Amino acid sequence: MANEEDDPIIQEIDVFLARSLLEKLYLFQYPIRPASMTYDDVTHLSAKIKPKQQKVELEMAIDTLNPNYCRSKGEQIALNVDGTCTDETSTYSSKLMDKQTFCSSQAASNVSRYAAAVYKKGELHLTPLHGILQLRPSFTYLDKADAKHREREAANEGGDSSQDEAEDDVKQITVRFSRPETEQARQRRVQSYEFLQKRQAEEHWVHLHYYGLKDSRSEHERQYLFSQGHGLAENTELIKSPSEYLMMLMPPSIEEENDKPMAPSNVLSMAQLRTLPLADQIKILMKNVKVMPFANLMSLLGSGTDSTAVLRCVQQVALLVQGNWVVKSDVLYPKDTSSPHSGVPAEVLCRGRDFVMWKFTQDRWVVRKEVAAVTKLCPEDVKDFLEHMSVARINKGWEFMLPYDEDFVKKHPDIVQRQHMLWMGIQAKLEKVYNLLKEHLAPKKQEAQSAHPLLVSGEQRVSMAKAKAKQNYGQLEKEFQRQKAEMKSNDTLAKMDVPNIRIKEEPVGADEPMDTSAFEGLNNGLVNGLHTAEGSPEPVNGHLPGGCIDRVAQELKAFVSSTFKKQFVLTLSELKRLFNLHLASLPPGHTLFSGISDKMLQDMVLDTGCKQILVPFPPQTAASPDELKVYALWEAGDTYDQHRQVLLEIFSRNYRVRRNVIQSQLSQECGEDLNKQEVDRVLKDCCVSYGGMWYLKGTVQS
Repeated sequence: MANEEDDPIIQEIDVFLARSLLEKLYLFQYPIRPASMTYDDVTHLSAKIKPKQQKVELEMAIDTLNPNYCRSKGEQIALNVDGTCTDETSTYSSKLMDKQTFCSSQAASNVSRYAAAVYKKGELHLTPLHGILQLRPSFTYLDKADAKHREREAANEGGDSSQDEAEDDVKQITVRFSRPETEQARQRRVQSYEFLQKRQAEEHWVHLHYYGLKDSRSEHERQYLFSQGHGLAENTELIKSPSEYLMMLMPPSIEEENDKPMAPSNVLSMAQLRTLPLADQIKILMKNVKVMPFANLMSLLGSGTDSTAVLRCVQQVALLVQGNWVVKSDVLYPKDTSSPHSGVPAEVLCRGRDFVMWKFTQDRWVVRKEVAAVTKLCPEDVKDFLEHMSVARINKGWEFMLPYDEDFVKKHPDIVQRQHMLWMGIQAKLEKVYNLLKEHLAPKKQEAQSAHPLLVSGEQRVSMAKAKAKQNYGQLEKEFQRQKAEMKSNDTLAKMDVPNIRIKEEPVGADEPMDTSAFEGLNNGLVNGLHTAEGSPEPVNGHLPGGCIDRVAQELKAFVSSTFKKQFVLTLSELKRLFNLHLASLPPGHTLFSGISDKMLQDMVLDTGCKQILVPFPPQTAASPDELKVYALWEAGDTYDQHRQVLLEIFSRNYRVRRNVIQSQLSQECGEDLNKQEVDRVLKDCCVSYGGMWYLKGTVQS
C-alpha cells in the first residue's frame, strides 16, 4: 500500500486495437549510420519482396556530396566492379559507388507479442506486427567484381592460343548415365541445404513502389494505424477482466516451441494441461507416453473426468494393442514430415510402424530382423518403432512393454470388438502393401474365428495349453503302448528260441572287468529336448549293450573335439544347440539317438582336454545357468596355445577387458612383442568385440 501511495496514477489512457493493416505491417530495422547522414536524406531507388520467405531487398542511393563520403574509395569500388567499360550491365553507371543494396533477415520467428503503437489525443492505437526484418548491407557486387576479374584472366590466357593448339587439347571423355533415383535418395535430396536454397531462389521477386515520408500516399496509409471505429463491437478483444488483461500484457515467459522437448513435464505442467480441451489433453499425453493402460490415462486426467468421453477421444489418437492404448502412427509422424535418420516420408514410416503394432496384436514377441525385411526401412527407423512400445530381451527379441490388460478387455467388450475390426482393415492394407505371405497369415485367420481373436486372456491361454498337452499325451501314450506290445512279442519269440541257442562261454580274466559305470546314465529318456528315435539300440534292463556304449562315447567325443577345434570357446547353451543341430543331420537309428544327458556332455568336454572358465559375470546378469557355464579348449596343439591360455586366465578374473590391456598382458607373459596380426588371431579364436570392449564368446550381455 505504501508503494501505491508513492506512485499515484496520473492519467488513464484508452487503448484501441487497429485491424486495418493486420498481417500487412512489417518493422524494418536499418543499420546504424552517422548522425550527419540520416535515412531521411537517403533516396530509395527500388524495393522488392518475396512474400513467402518474408525477404526484402532495398536499393538505396548514397549521398556522394556528403562530406563524410570518400570519393576516391567510391571510384575504386566502381572500377573493381564494372571495369573501364560502361554499358547497360554496369552496376555503377556514374563510375562512382552511388548506391547500396540492403537484404533482410528475420529478427524473430515469433512476433505475435509485438505491435506498432500510435499515440494521439489521449488515445493509444495498437496494430499487431506481421514481421520484424533486419536490413543488412549486401556485398554481391564484390562477387560480381571477382567474376569479371576471372573472365578477364581467362580471356588473356586464351587469346594467344592458335587453332592447332586447340586441336592438340582434344581429350577423350567418358559418358556416364545416372541410375534411376530411388525414393530414399530423392527424400535426402529434398531435405538437403542445396535443394532448399534452390527452392528459395526459385520464388520470384515482387517489385514494390517506395513512397517517401512526406508523400500523400504515405499520409493516407498512416491513417490505417488508427482504429477505424471506437465502438465496443470493434474492440471486443480488449474487453477483458483485469487478470486476463494482465496476462495479455505480460504473458508467461516460455521458450520457442522448436526448442522445447516433447514431454508433458517440459511443455506444460499438469495444471496447464488440464486447462486444455479433453481431446488435446489425451493427444498430448499419448504422443509423449506412446503406450498407456486406460487406468493410468484416467488417473492423469484427474478426478471427475467422464470415462465415456475419454474412450471416445482416445480412439481418435490411439489403437488398442493387448488391452493397452498405443498412439497412432499418423500422430507421431504428421503429413509432410520425414524420418530424421533416412529422410523417408511420413506415409512410409506410418505403414512400417503400423506393421509393428499389428505384429504385437498377434504375439508378445517381435523379431527386429523380420520387421526390417518386410518394411525395407533402415535399422534406425525400425529401432525407433520398437522402442516406442517394447523392450529388448537378450537372445529373444522385443517384448511388448506392458502386460495384457485383462480388466479393460472384460469391462469394454464393445470397444475391443470395434478395435478388432479396425485391425482387420489395417491387416488387409498391410497385406497389399508388403505382399505378406498367405501361409504366414493363415494361423492368425484361424485364431480370428474365436470370440477374441487378437486379444486372448491368460485363462484362455492356460486352457489352450492344457488341451494341447492332453492331446500330445494321448498320442504319446498310444505310441508307448504300441512299442510295448512289440517288445513283448519280441521277448516271447526269444524265449521260444532259447533251447535252440548255444552260447559260447569264454573266461573273463580278473584283470579285465566289464566297465559299465562310466556311461550308465546314457539312456535317460527325454534328453536335450530329443526323444529316442525308432531303430536306435533298444536298452536291456535300463542299460545299453557294452559295444553300443563304446560307439556312443566315440561318436560323442568326435563331435566335441571337432566342435571345440573350430570354436575354441563355447557356453554350455551354445554347445547343446550345436549338438541338437548335429543330431538333426544324422540318419535315423544312429547311436547318438540313444540319449545324451547334460552331465555326460559336460564330462566328455572335460575329457577332451577342455577346461571350464569361471567368468565373473556381473551380479545383475540375466543369463541362464547354461549360459553361465563357459568351456574352452586348453591345448589345440598349435603355436598359439600359450597365448590362448594367457587370454583365458585374463577372462577368469575379468568379465570384459580392453584390447590394450590384453596386448600388454600377452607380451608380458609370453616374453615377446606380438604384432597386430598375432593378437587379432588369438582374439578371433576366443573373443568378440562389443562397444569397444572384448568379451569371451557367448558371454556378451547387451
